[in-house]
Amino acid sequence: MNSISISQFFAYMAQYPSLIITSVLTIAVIFVNGWTDAPNAIATCVSTRAISPRKAILMAAIFNFAGLFLMTMVNASVAETITHMVDFGNNTQEAMIALCAAMIAIVLWASLASVFGIPTSESHALIAGLSGAAIAMHNSLDGISLKEWGKVLFGLFFSTILGFILGFIVTRIIEALFKNTDRQKSNRFFKKAEIFSGASMAFMHGAQDGQKFLGVFLLGLSLAMGQSEMGATAIPLWLMLLCAAVMGIGTSIGGTKIIKSVGMDMVKLSYYQGFSADVVSSFNILLSTIFGLPVSTTHVKTSAIMGVGASKGKRNVNWSVVKEMVMTWILTFPGCGLIAFVFTKLFLLIG
Repeated sequence: MNSISISQFFAYMAQYPSLIITSVLTIAVIFVNGWTDAPNAIATCVSTRAISPRKAILMAAIFNFAGLFLMTMVNASVAETITHMVDFGNNTQEAMIALCAAMIAIVLWASLASVFGIPTSESHALIAGLSGAAIAMHNSLDGISLKEWGKVLFGLFFSTILGFILGFIVTRIIEALFKNTDRQKSNRFFKKAEIFSGASMAFMHGAQDGQKFLGVFLLGLSLAMGQSEMGATAIPLWLMLLCAAVMGIGTSIGGTKIIKSVGMDMVKLSYYQGFSADVVSSFNILLSTIFGLPVSTTHVKTSAIMGVGASKGKRNVNWSVVKEMVMTWILTFPGCGLIAFVFTKLFLLIG
């Protein structure tokens, strides 16, 4: 597969001005992902004070890139699932309009949720936005790949249920293994271990979410060049670096509310509990990525934390916060999809 150099990309932007718009909007979505989704990866190690927020954000940026780079080299099936999920039709100009409408819908939806500090899934917002735009283009479900959507739904239920169950089990196992260990010694161990597990979460977040948005980037490039389908193009290194950097900036600017909601408000975590949640989440995302299932870091992490909290009894989980999160998850598909549908129709009417 051929890779596009950064100089070639700028040359394409000069030749195809519409590429500038899709690139800016995709970068905006990646930024919002860093703002509202990436903080989930480091929420537990920050909330338990295993590492300072500034160091955690730098760690997240580095390991987001590492995960994106290494997993893309091994298996880019998540990116392929996203790009094959919808068909905007053969009119590439109208397809570009639909893609832009989907990106705007994602930014609006995530920004609205962030005002209330509610963790959203930009992965599912992306899927909903693309699907809503495709439905608007065809006035039917003809533009939706039911096979790829099946992967999304399976990944959603599989990762959520697995996260909760493993969170419960792993916490109980750790408690049994360290039952007779001096508390101060075990706390020192898990404080250090939690930094490692937080890094692994950031790594897997980059592997999953980075692939999704880079796939959209390359789809926008193909449409701008008049190609209705993305060709066999390797994801370039400079684009991976750009994605990781933008995610890191987004996390540093707006991640505080999300870290508080996920790491503190839902369940009060100790070092070993935060470690358990991160290990379970990392394994869950790794498994999903290997099988090409697009999953949400938000869903995986929060379900694991709920499982960890439930291992101590259901009263240890703040179910009102959980209820807010679940409602946001449920509303993401119809809500973000509807926004994309409306904007697509509006832009096509104006155009």
